[in-house]
Amino acid sequence: MIFATIFLSFVSCGKHAGEPNAGVHAPQPPLRGTLEVTAKLVEIPDGAIFKRDLYDYATVLKYRVLIVHRGAVKGDTIYVGHYDPWKPRSEAADRRVKDVGGNLRQFQAGQVQRMALDAPIEGHFMGGIVNQYFGQQTGPIYWAVWTDLSHE
Repeated sequence: MIFATIFLSFVSCGKHAGEPNAGVHAPQPPLRGTLEVTAKLVEIPDGAIFKRDLYDYATVLKYRVLIVHRGAVKGDTIYVGHYDPWKPRSEAADRRVKDVGGNLRQFQAGQVQRMALDAPIEGHFMGGIVNQYFGQQTGPIYWAVWTDLSHE
């Protein structure tokens, strides 16, 4: 049993999020979170993403769900919080929030992204949250664990 665990840990090692093109051709993000979707970023509200080297925050963005790969969502619109969204996802993890990543370099409206998510955001991040959709969302605000630019 121990040998199998060690073997599987070595087999699962491959390209890391920080390497060029890591995850671009991967069929799915690493198995993280409780939900996996491919969704289109509907918009980025003015002032939702800003660079602050000394201030870590999450911003909530609105998505239209195209495919649910794992888990379930109600409806086709979801709201997702991204940690330090001004950073490339491969550089977003830090001492405060360790388990975020992906190959997405910059958020742009209209992008299709494959994401591994958890919910609700409050169970995973207790810091500043920029939510310009406050009161508009009816379901949970999801926490983005992994965000890849999708080629689906």
